[in-house]
Formats: sequence, C-alpha cells, structure tokens
Amino acid sequence: MLPLLSRTYTSAQPALPLPRKKSAQQFLLATCAERPDLFDASVELENETWDRLSFLDYTSAHHAHYDGLLERFPDYRLCMIEVETGDMVATGMCVPLQVADDRALPQEGWDWLVDTAMAQDSTNANAVGALSISVPAQHRHRGFARDMINTMRAVANVKKCWGVIAPVRPSAKCDHPFVPMQEYVGWTDHSGRIFDPWLRSHVAAGGTIAGVCGRSMVVEQPLEFWKSWTDSALDGGSNVVIAGALAPLNVDTSAGTGCYVEPNVWVTHRL
Repeated sequence: MLPLLSRTYTSAQPALPLPRKKSAQQFLLATCAERPDLFDASVELENETWDRLSFLDYTSAHHAHYDGLLERFPDYRLCMIEVETGDMVATGMCVPLQVADDRALPQEGWDWLVDTAMAQDSTNANAVGALSISVPAQHRHRGFARDMINTMRAVANVKKCWGVIAPVRPSAKCDHPFVPMQEYVGWTDHSGRIFDPWLRSHVAAGGTIAGVCGRSMVVEQPLEFWKSWTDSALDGGSNVVIAGALAPLNVDTSAGTGCYVEPNVWVTHRL
C-alpha cells in the first residue's frame, strides 16, 4: 500500500517525495487494488468533478474503453483520503503503457492513450500514461492536484518505468478558446513563468513540455446533443464557444453535426 503520509511526506517507500508541507494533516494514499471499497467513491468524485465537461465522455475512445481500463487496472487508480475527515480529496487514473519513443508522441493525445493502453499487453509497459486527476471544488487550491502528479511519478518508480507521459489539459486555456494551443503554450506571466497554472504545476513537479497534441480528444455528435452545452442556437456560424472548452465547437449545419476537437499538451516526466 502507498504509505500513510503527513503533509511533510517523509516515507521509506521507494517513491518520490510529494510537495506542499502542511503540519499535522494526515493523508492516506491508496490504489483501488489495495482498497476496492474506494472504487465507487473515486468514480463518483471523478464524475462530479468533470460534470460540466461531461461531453468529453463521448470521444470514441472514452466511450469504448475508459470503463474497461478502470476495471482492468485498479492498481493504477489512485485515491487520496484525509484521515481526520474521511473525505476523498483527490483521485487519479493512469495506465501502464509501452512507449517506443517519447519524442514522437502522436497528435491524438488522450484518445490515443486510452486506445493504446487497452490494446497493449501491460506486462511490457515501460511508462505510465496519465489520464485524469480530479479534485472536488471544496478541496482545490490545497495542492492536491500536484500531489497526484507526484503520486503518478511514484507509481512509475514502483513499477520500474522510466516515467510518466501526460496529455495535459491547460486549466486556463478555456478563457482563450480561439488562441491556437501552439501560441498559448508559449505565454508567460509578468514574472516570466509559464502562464497556465496547470502546465506550470507539471513543470514544477519535474515535467517537460514535449509538444502539442492537437487532436487529443474528438467528439462528433448531432447538433441536438450540443444544445445542452451552449446557449447558441447552432444555426449560424461555424465556431461556437462552449463553457469550459479549450477550443470552439465546429458546427456543420448542412450535416447537422458539431465536432469538438480538443488540443492538449504533451508533458513528459522522466524519473
């Protein structure tokens, strides 16, 4: 089992130390293989966290394989519990992956990770692929998301992999949906730091930005489906903004469909 940790995160476990010291708070890190009783709560927390973006559940890869990966790899399903309250403060999902060359990662990003992890023989894995990190609203800004990054790095270490690859969803990109991701990745703040806070967290945890995956998640559905996600009548113009989306929805009124193509950013964490 992953160790019982204080926010000083000292441990004899062969894993990387986690950041963000806080006195006297105790947290339990466990996988769903070790604690099957946490599985349902972790799925519920993930669904709650991503509810406003649940149209992403309709990528072909997610629809076909994500639930299967949850069942197949409980030892890669991570849960963080605050011992005093019993609250699950974060959950994460990653998968074993065999990567021939992390310098040539595909444009398909998240969807590719899901399809590949399901198709491969996990006994030959040499890397860990990060699929999701979920922190409920009441526990955000406490450093738990970055702790999950480090926990995935720890899993890679324990599994004797070279590191973690992540198709990162930049958290502030939704405020700039028409800015190309290639341009957005280069933005810096007034202090010269990476502009996007979630990309910045990955780099602070030891990650390296490896490039953009321009077709990381693709959802194509009838226009009726998309009416739940936008105030637009979807009857004019090709690009429609959806709250929380990183890019506009492409509307094809003649075909009666809308296609959302989400760009993410490949980040590699070599141990």
